[in-house]
Amino acid sequence: MIQAVTAIPVQPVQVNNNITAVGQSTPAEVTQSFGNFLEQALNSVSAQEQNAQVQATQFMAGKVDVSQVMIASEQAQLSLQLTTQIRNRVVEAYQDIMRMQL
Repeated sequence: MIQAVTAIPVQPVQVNNNITAVGQSTPAEVTQSFGNFLEQALNSVSAQEQNAQVQATQFMAGKVDVSQVMIASEQAQLSLQLTTQIRNRVVEAYQDIMRMQL
């Protein structure tokens, strides 16, 4: 026989009081956090490239499979392409701002 459907208790939404409003942060804080974000992103790309190099070296020593080397290499290549595209967009935005008439 089919069992009866019971209600699932729902927990109330928790409010995070640590979030600051956009208007409450200073431009220096925003610049610093954006700079930290860029630094972390570039470090991540660098780490992926180093990982691809390590995988290739381990492949030559016979310690890893070729598929692992290819995956690490493709991840590093995609990260570098993404970084290049972001850089291009930032340069375009800067050039657009510089062309604006006051």
